[in-house]
Amino acid sequence: MTDRKLFALVSILIGISIVLTYSLSAYITLLFEVSQFHFALRQTVFGFLSIFIIWLLAQGDPDKHLAPIGFSLFIGSTILMIAMPFLPEFLVSAVGGAKRWIKIFGFSLAPVEFFKIGFVYFLAWSFSRKLGHHGGMGVKEEYIRFAPYGIVFIGAMFVIAFVQNDLGQVVVLGLTLLFMLMFAGSSFRFFLTLLVGAVMFFLFFIFTAEHRILRIKSWWALAQNNILEIFPESIAAQLRVPTEVEPYQIGHSLNAIHNGGLFGTGISNGTFKLGFLSEVHTDFVLAGLAEEFGFIGVFVVVVIFLMMLQRIFKIANRSNDSTTYLFSLGIGLLLAFAFLVNAYGISGITPIKGISVPFLSYGGSTILAASVGIGMVLMASKKTKMD
Repeated sequence: MTDRKLFALVSILIGISIVLTYSLSAYITLLFEVSQFHFALRQTVFGFLSIFIIWLLAQGDPDKHLAPIGFSLFIGSTILMIAMPFLPEFLVSAVGGAKRWIKIFGFSLAPVEFFKIGFVYFLAWSFSRKLGHHGGMGVKEEYIRFAPYGIVFIGAMFVIAFVQNDLGQVVVLGLTLLFMLMFAGSSFRFFLTLLVGAVMFFLFFIFTAEHRILRIKSWWALAQNNILEIFPESIAAQLRVPTEVEPYQIGHSLNAIHNGGLFGTGISNGTFKLGFLSEVHTDFVLAGLAEEFGFIGVFVVVVIFLMMLQRIFKIANRSNDSTTYLFSLGIGLLLAFAFLVNAYGISGITPIKGISVPFLSYGGSTILAASVGIGMVLMASKKTKMD
């Protein structure tokens, strides 16, 4: 039997996303001159479709259907991401010169969201066969063993970070890969060396794009006063950037969170969604949630999200199959890191990465892909004994 508690928790989050989309999209519907229900209706359609997909996948036989679905997602989305720069404009949507979405029946879907699910399955399947406990292996031998995965990941990084200009997805995928690798049996010493290498690659990607450098400066303008207090003034003066690059998006996000207080302003009564935060129902949905529902609202959503992760990790822990164990673990990590990257970004702790909140942010690709991942986990849970 599949894990009904996990199904219920995800359905609740999807329901909350529909309410938030309606409440937070008030200004954007006026700006685009569409019905006040335009975004809410689209999110409702995707929400119910996602719940149906979860239910449908949960009915499948994990021994027969898990591998074909996982490999289809991995191979199919990889081909689409590589082909997208060469597709005509009537088939793809571009933002900032990067083609990230494919147009299907009036909707836009991002292949990278489905690639993440397929990539996690590929790693789980391959790690369970090629990796194991590191035993007495040295770091050099572990690097040789890891080399094929590193090549695949570097190729994925190139497509996502350079072709699609989406560094945030690389951060989430990289963190997921590192932790899956550790749980697959690699040594902690190897994990640390990879982490250092990942940080170097991340800095390389930042300093090779002007807009990313400006984003870092924008974030630093807000965070510098608190951080530089611990340094001598002579050093702090060298690190301080002009205040004119102050990140208005993060500033408005923090003001929205502050304005919500403990209980919030009430549904539809938020003010920072009225043109101060651009499309708050997408990347800044947590800030909108904090303003209208306060700390209590955010706390409830975080608890539901943590309960969902707990069920996913419980499925992984109780699985006797290594592929199922690593895949369930990977999906949980993928969702957790996406939530953390977004939450840290809108609160000014880290630069904004443009990562959506799973099951809460408006957007068909994000919610559908995450639902496919949950559906596959529920399918896998049929081989475990859950309470």
